[in-house]
Amino acid sequence: MNEVQKLPQHQASTMLYLVPTPVGNLKDITYRSIEVLQKADVILCEDTRTSSRLLQHYNIQKPISPYHQHNEHKIVPHLITQMQSGKVFALITDAGTPGISDPAFLLVRACIQQNIKVECLPGATAFVPALVVSGLPTNRFAFEGFLPIKKGRHSLLTKLSLEERTIILYESPMRLQKTLLELITYFGQERACSVSREISKMFETHIRGTLQEVYHHFQQHCVKGEIVLILAGKSS
Repeated sequence: MNEVQKLPQHQASTMLYLVPTPVGNLKDITYRSIEVLQKADVILCEDTRTSSRLLQHYNIQKPISPYHQHNEHKIVPHLITQMQSGKVFALITDAGTPGISDPAFLLVRACIQQNIKVECLPGATAFVPALVVSGLPTNRFAFEGFLPIKKGRHSLLTKLSLEERTIILYESPMRLQKTLLELITYFGQERACSVSREISKMFETHIRGTLQEVYHHFQQHCVKGEIVLILAGKSS
């Protein structure tokens, strides 16, 4: 039997924690997440202004530093060096789990390459509650996150139109109507779908029906907040 490869002694403890944050209600954070944020040396934030509100709510007073898609390529080597010297980091995003349609991949990959221990805490992510309450099959699904804005959009929608699993998309309120209209073109107006917004917040809503029905609803109603769009898979 092969022995489990052990980390070097100086890297036996976790140096990077990926900490999910609430997608809406601040009470959705776990006790363990708060403990990790309290003991980290530095908290990496997607938007320091947004994260500051959460940290202040739980009286967490730690140095914070921006980590987002516009600077991650540049600062990953520096962060790795600091972890190798013994500094513990916690990475959070504006809402949800780091790495799920939010930055984390590059840093996690670099840590693995340098044999630095990484832990991802279980916690909030918007698409799970949206999927569960959609009324569409949950046993098999394809999470696609945000569709490409331009390049690759047509080819991906064409491919997804043949997908038999339930499909999960993220979308901005500004592009929702345009995306629903495109989905009608590629998927057909009778494809079942559900649109969820403001998960766990005061004005949480779920609009279910065919693509045509849901499109007509949002033609008549202004929409704000984060959007999760669930689509039935193609019938066999």
